[in-house]
This record gives sequence, structure tokens and C-alpha cells, in this order.
Amino acid sequence: MLDLNSGSGAVYGRGDARPGDAAAITARINAHLDAALLARRRQQRPRDYLGGSRVGEPCARKLVYEITHAPKDRDVEPGLLRVFDAGHQFEALSIHWLRLAGFDLRDRGADGGQFGFAAAGGRLRGHADGVIVGGPAVGLRWPAMWEHKALGQKSWTDLVKRGLRLSKPIYFAQVQLYMAYLQLEVALLTALNRDTLALHHEAVPFDAAEAQRLSDHAVDILRAAEAGELPPRIAQAPDFHLCRSCPYATRCWEAGP
Repeated sequence: MLDLNSGSGAVYGRGDARPGDAAAITARINAHLDAALLARRRQQRPRDYLGGSRVGEPCARKLVYEITHAPKDRDVEPGLLRVFDAGHQFEALSIHWLRLAGFDLRDRGADGGQFGFAAAGGRLRGHADGVIVGGPAVGLRWPAMWEHKALGQKSWTDLVKRGLRLSKPIYFAQVQLYMAYLQLEVALLTALNRDTLALHHEAVPFDAAEAQRLSDHAVDILRAAEAGELPPRIAQAPDFHLCRSCPYATRCWEAGP
């Protein structure tokens, strides 16, 4: 049994939070959590390749900064790191639900690794969330690549309304490139609403012309990075909406044309 009489007991100093001071306790605990998340991120080995999930990024210069590991203006927000972690948990939950419903969803290959590809001498790589090799008759022909996204209410609603290509062009590019290299003719996107747990599923046919364009674009990015060149900026002024949220904005606009 726990000995409640052991230890030093609850002794509060003048600067300590009292049991009812939730705001102070919250701030202190979250400071520890944020520090731990940031420390874990800094220990992670940076990618030495261009990820297939990033090729659809509209700013080519930003991609060059990413793959050359240019210093950022600011560190990532810890809240975003929590969102990333939550996304992995939501993905596992969706996999569980789909399998429970009879979909033969494989998230690992025979070697135990993720389904993926490597091109351009390993400088372009991607890993799919899974492949559905069989399942109920829902109007899709198996196998189908499976991609999962966990989205907030506003983003999820926009996806449902406008479809993947218009609402989420970076994700659309991702599935097209992955289908090309994995030689699959269709992808099933499952989008989970983080606020309501509602699910939206969209079949995305393979577009060979778009996949080729994206592959060529990836090669251009890699060549620019290897040559130490910067592609043109995406905008004419730093107040452009994509520039305002870019972690490389200061470096970009202080650089040459």
C-alpha cells in the first residue's frame, strides 16, 4: 500500500502554487511538457532527402531551405508538436476501425517497414500510411493506397466541401507522387475530424501527367539545392500570406533576388 505518511509531505512556500491555483499549476506543468517536446525534436536526425509529402509545397525556395537545413527564424511551436503526436494516435485509431469493418489494411510490408519508395539516388523518398489490399464492396478496386490526415474542424469542412485537389493541394500532390512510385491506380484518403471524430473518405484516381510534373519538380529542387542555388521567391513582397507564416521569411527576404 502507498504510505501517505512517508516523504516530506505537501509543504508550500510563499511562491508555490496552492492546490486550487490551477492556472499556475497548468503553466508550470506545460512548461515542462513543452521543453521535453522541443528537446526530443532537437535530438531527431534531420532528413537528408526531399520527402514526397513536401513536393507539393508551393514555394520552391522554401523546399530548398528545408533540405539544406537552413536555420529557421524561430523554433516550431510546442503546440504543433502535440498536434503531430495526436495525429499518429488518430491514425492508429482509424486503422483499427477500418480493420474491424473488414478492410485488409496493411501498414507494414513483409519486411516490417512502411510501404515506401526512394528515387533520385535516395534523395527523394516517401512512406505511405498503408495499402488496402481487400475489403467490402464500396465502389473501389483494390489494392488502393491509403493516406490518413487528422484535421481541425475548419480544415476538415473545407476538404469535405471542395475535395482534396482544391482544398489540400500539398496532400493531393503527395498521394499522386506516392501512387506513381508504388504503382497504384487509386488512393483512399481518410480524413478524421479532430474535434468531432467524424470521418470523411475520398477516392483519388491516379493522374499520370500530374505525377510526372511533380517528379520533375522534385528533381529541379534537388538540383538547385546541390548547386547552392535559390529558386525565385513565391511573392513580390514579404507581406504575402505564405511568407508571413514561413519560418524562413527573414532569411529569404534578406537574401538576394
